[in-house]
Amino acid sequence: MSNAPKFGLNVPQSEAVVYLDGPCLVLAGAGSGKTRVITQKIAHLIEDRGYDPRTIAALTFTNKAALEMQERIAKLLKQPRQAKQLTVSTFHSLGVKILRQEAAGVGLKDRFSIMDSDDCFALVSDLAITTDKQLVRQIQNSISLWKNGLVDPEVAIKQAKDEDEAQAARIYRSYVATLAAYQAVDFDDLIRLPVELFRNNDPIRDKWQRRLRYLLMDEYQDTNTCQYELVKLMVTGIGKKPMFTAVGDDDQAIYAWRGASVENLKTLGEDFPDLKVIKLEQNYRSTTR
Repeated sequence: MSNAPKFGLNVPQSEAVVYLDGPCLVLAGAGSGKTRVITQKIAHLIEDRGYDPRTIAALTFTNKAALEMQERIAKLLKQPRQAKQLTVSTFHSLGVKILRQEAAGVGLKDRFSIMDSDDCFALVSDLAITTDKQLVRQIQNSISLWKNGLVDPEVAIKQAKDEDEAQAARIYRSYVATLAAYQAVDFDDLIRLPVELFRNNDPIRDKWQRRLRYLLMDEYQDTNTCQYELVKLMVTGIGKKPMFTAVGDDDQAIYAWRGASVENLKTLGEDFPDLKVIKLEQNYRSTTR
């Protein structure tokens, strides 16, 4: 804790910053300084622990949050330009980075295209042979939930509870096949395909694991099954000690519509028995400093 005065943090915040003995979960509500913990921890890794910034990744959910985080980190470093060497991005941006470098591993060409929401809507509409916008969106939502839950089309068909769901699952199967034929991916594939790649290709997974020495995740409670699996695949391996800090609020899950589950907070403890849990309970937004 000798670094606490330097950070200007309270005791739990300081503990979270300097803890490097294994995986760490920081439970923190709004206004408790959780983003500050992440930025200070990254600065601590670089300035005090000698980490190469290129081996540190911080993941969040919006490009705006990623940019703000990188700017904050730059202000904390003796050499601000080192912040540009960090991977500070959304999950999907990281997925794009992986796929652009490893396209062949998932059956794609280097110059694969990323379908936008309008293109995906049009494709589902064509496959469903309908112009009913509400129905198309319902099918799109089902496809997204299946992908984010890592449910393959054939499994979705078998698990269908009724004919409407079975029909949506069959459209899902055709949708996946069509994207593959087009050498295209959609938004959900940007995480699903790297997960598939790392599950099935140990050499590539090992390569990315060697590149990553420490991983930090903001708003962890908003991760869905697919995002959590990507994180787990990147931080676990034979002879590799899981080194990450996840920051989450167990009272808030704003991305539930996209398959996010607060159960992921509990799953962390099950998958990583030596998980260190630190709670930030002081709210600086409701008190005077």
